[in-house]
Amino acid sequence: MPSPRDIVDLMERIRCISSDDERHDLITTLAEPAKPTILSFINAHAVNLCWNSGDVLAWFRASDVLLRDGVGLKKAFDLLGFEPGLNMNGTDFIPLLLRSLPKRRLAVYGTQSPWLDRARTHLETTTPHEIVDVQHGFHPVERYVEHAQRNRPDVILLAMGMPRQEQVAVALGAALDHPVLIINGGAIIDFMAKRFERAPAVVQRLGLEWLYRVAQEPRRLFRRYFVGGVSFARTVLILRRAVSRSSGAQAQGV
Repeated sequence: MPSPRDIVDLMERIRCISSDDERHDLITTLAEPAKPTILSFINAHAVNLCWNSGDVLAWFRASDVLLRDGVGLKKAFDLLGFEPGLNMNGTDFIPLLLRSLPKRRLAVYGTQSPWLDRARTHLETTTPHEIVDVQHGFHPVERYVEHAQRNRPDVILLAMGMPRQEQVAVALGAALDHPVLIINGGAIIDFMAKRFERAPAVVQRLGLEWLYRVAQEPRRLFRRYFVGGVSFARTVLILRRAVSRSSGAQAQGV
């Protein structure tokens, strides 16, 4: 099982984006990856998954760029004394990234029809990219690797949910030998397909979009946000003690 220090180390790797200029610089960097590059988002659910599984932690650790997603992580960062920066949730950042990139060969792996088909139409009309491969999210990992090796996309958008998409991303990153940006997108395809609606702007500003999502999918998300929220709060308190002990030891020159 991962230790508190393992989780703290992962959270310390999250890239702090504090301004629009820094966000623009990040997009510029992601536009020209020199190798297979994995972009992932860390939210409270991701921390819970990593806390309970060394495999999941390893998949997130394999990411080249980690971004903070959600109010839960902001509160955790505040308690741990980390700079939280902007909320770089994938639901907002991924569409911005895809619109901002120059024309690329895009593969989309995740969710299922009719949402996958609707999302493809959305991407074709709102981004400049050529969609070279579309697969639903329930194939064996090997199928995505085979398709990506054959089609050689410049960008792969994964929308399978955590932690399956992170596992697939690691497999793709290890197997591909050309520069490609691999994006772990969660429910982004479902949002693009209008399967789920975003919360009203005022709800987003209040940091309550998670509650709006629970209202849309109570059977799937109630446990994640309410039971998982309690687990996350407990974990953050454990991490806070670990950070305090580490800081104390450093102050004493240990």
